[in-house]
Amino acid sequence: MTAEQTTAIDPSDDYLARAESIASIIADGAAEGERERQLTGAVMDALHGAGLFRLLLPASYGGGEVDPPTYARIIEAVAKADASAAWCLGQANGCTITAAYVEPAVAEEIWGNDPRAVLAWGPGKGELRADGDGYRLTGSWSFASGCHHATWLGAVSVVKDADGTTRRNAEDKPVTRVAVFPAAEVGLTAIWDVVGLLGTGSDAYAVTDLPVAGEKLIARDDPAARREDGPLYAFPTTTFYAIGFSATALGIARPMIDEFVAIAGEKTPRLIQQRLGDNAVVQAEVARAEAKLGSARAFLFGELADIWQTVLDTGALTIDDRVRIRLATTHAIHEARWVVDTMYELAGATAIFESSPFARRFRDMHTLSQQVQARRANLELVGAYMFGHPPLPGVI
Repeated sequence: MTAEQTTAIDPSDDYLARAESIASIIADGAAEGERERQLTGAVMDALHGAGLFRLLLPASYGGGEVDPPTYARIIEAVAKADASAAWCLGQANGCTITAAYVEPAVAEEIWGNDPRAVLAWGPGKGELRADGDGYRLTGSWSFASGCHHATWLGAVSVVKDADGTTRRNAEDKPVTRVAVFPAAEVGLTAIWDVVGLLGTGSDAYAVTDLPVAGEKLIARDDPAARREDGPLYAFPTTTFYAIGFSATALGIARPMIDEFVAIAGEKTPRLIQQRLGDNAVVQAEVARAEAKLGSARAFLFGELADIWQTVLDTGALTIDDRVRIRLATTHAIHEARWVVDTMYELAGATAIFESSPFARRFRDMHTLSQQVQARRANLELVGAYMFGHPPLPGVI
């Protein structure tokens, strides 16, 4: 698909079918994306042409507003072709949730007037100091996945008065906002020298006294600031990051099993007289991998479908349901990593070559699983909640 085709997207179309139809383009660009530390132009054209950067964007701004189970299936499908592309989609689509929390004119400026709009940001520290009718932004942020193809950048920052006093909310906690500004206003610093997910180009940026208009400060996930009534926007942004990144893990693991089965049916290991696929230990481990991946996937998609129906019925996402999502997404990542590690080990020396179907996926999985969504501490938080302890804000 070309850039010109991105202007005529029908939200009623099957986004999953679109993702599957461009899988070969995404896969063909994966190696170059790794080398260049960003998604290729051809891949970006395909993703924009399919409308995949607008999956969670409100329909009022040309978005798909797809439901969470469908969203997860789309990200999973892309990850089967290239995890970096899926990760960039997960990050950018999570950021589009903020369109539900800004003035319509701002959302139109960012997304409605640009079919190739991408908002990206990463963690960091910054301050927004009041300056007349606007603010001055100073700080630095890193790990901004997809920043090289972003049209807008965001910066989570503490809000301060003109005299430097930190503003505090009713709970006496510092007020934070996401400041958004055109990506062209800042340069990027290359820091993404990592093991995997190289194509995400998750680099850094910094600003000093950058003017930001007041209407471009977003009170992310603040019910009082929410302007979209659709049930999708009952879900906080962190929940969608968890869903997208766990679906990416599932998408990495699935081809590892399929590719291993294909190779093991033909490979006879050195000093062994039988084919790899005829070994009883290998057969049992492959069956175990299939069961673990299938079970984790069924748990995740089953929870998402059940919770989505509850939100449709009630209009609200409860803390109980957010805990269920946290458990299912964390579990999916851990089980997917087990599958990837097992298939990599069973493949032997075949897996260590970059030309193999295993090496990049192994590296991508072990980068993904170091991210906050995969922390084992997430399971502790879920268990603590089950024993009556309060949920940790911003994590559950």
